[in-house]
Amino acid sequence: MRYDSIDPQLFTSNRERFSKQLPPRSLAVFNANDVLPSNADGTIKFIQNKDLFYLSGVDQEETILVLFPDAYLPEHREILFVTETNEHIARWEGAKLDKSQATKVSGVQNVQWLSQFEKIFKDLMVQAEEVYLNSNEHLRAANEVETRDDRFRKWCRQQFPLHTYRRAAPIMHQLRAIKQPQEVEIMQKACDINAKAFDRALRFIKPGVKEYEIEAEFIHEFTRNGSPGFSYEPIVASGKNACVLHYLENEDTCRDGELILLDCGDWYANYASDVTRVFPVSGRFTERQKELYNAVLRVQKASLEMLRPGNQLHEYHKEVGELMTKELLDLNILDKTEVKNQDPKWPAYKKYFMHGTSHYIGLDVHDVGSWSVKMEVGNAFTCEPGLYLPEEGIGIRIEDDIVIGEKENRNLTSHIPKEIEEIEDKMNTGK
Repeated sequence: MRYDSIDPQLFTSNRERFSKQLPPRSLAVFNANDVLPSNADGTIKFIQNKDLFYLSGVDQEETILVLFPDAYLPEHREILFVTETNEHIARWEGAKLDKSQATKVSGVQNVQWLSQFEKIFKDLMVQAEEVYLNSNEHLRAANEVETRDDRFRKWCRQQFPLHTYRRAAPIMHQLRAIKQPQEVEIMQKACDINAKAFDRALRFIKPGVKEYEIEAEFIHEFTRNGSPGFSYEPIVASGKNACVLHYLENEDTCRDGELILLDCGDWYANYASDVTRVFPVSGRFTERQKELYNAVLRVQKASLEMLRPGNQLHEYHKEVGELMTKELLDLNILDKTEVKNQDPKWPAYKKYFMHGTSHYIGLDVHDVGSWSVKMEVGNAFTCEPGLYLPEEGIGIRIEDDIVIGEKENRNLTSHIPKEIEEIEDKMNTGK
């Protein structure tokens, strides 16, 4: 693996906190993700199931974790099943984890070969009454592809139809939404790598370069610092392209006088960063660009202050909308009549700022977490207000990654320039 080893106490603690949520005589099962096919005999680069990683730290396919706190035998209370390696696999793919290595990574003392799973699992199911099965219950999940967890749920219900089945996802969403100190440090590492990439791009941007050339600067810096790459498809959008919220082509030429929006993040140890900055292609903002940019920056700074324990995401978005409405009125982009007659379900400002301000971030870019509860210490959110004026060919979004603290928040991306003076200075002096 490219990233530094993680203290297995993090995963041991995560399992303990999960197990405390289970009723008596309950067990839970978590499966690795599949290695997905591309075409012909090709495969897509493996990405681990984030719930399994959260509980075990194992970054290997064909892995199963079983948690059964009330198992009669102490060694059955945590069992990790991994694929037994062989000479052929070692020669063609590289050796897999052996049992001692799996214990070292995860902290799970009882590691078994995957070939023993059905036999051992049958013994456990005789003792269990309730079974917690995992599924992807993210609000935005499309779930068009059947996963190992999906197939396992079908198999388990067929083999053991009289057990009571429960959802593991609500517990996982609750736990993963509160970041542990070690998780925050890993996220900071991801953001530090991203900061280096933004700095590299900032010095590279000039009229005439292609958007994909800037994308290449990011991937270069990610790779040389131990990141496997982008944590989502990057948006490198110059000029009017920045008004397309999910612009992914990254194929246009950057032109003098335009702004360029960079929405780019990286992975590190399975944790994501997610940052957006806007820079002037020529190295200098025009007066109009400054006016619009500073309006978004004021909204973002005020929005950062409102990410506090006790606030609630839906209410928070309304509050940020009011901030943006004031800025749009001051800019004469909106008038008071439009605001007065606006549809409360789709306020007037939404014409120019149509997306949300924040989402959870962590092991997934759009991480799991409840939108119906109040913000807590340890929550990690993005903060990303934006302003989009297609008629002027200008799209502006400013995004940081924030961990909520008791007295003050921790901005993981504060070292990535967003003040006009600092941006222009770096673009023109290289310092």
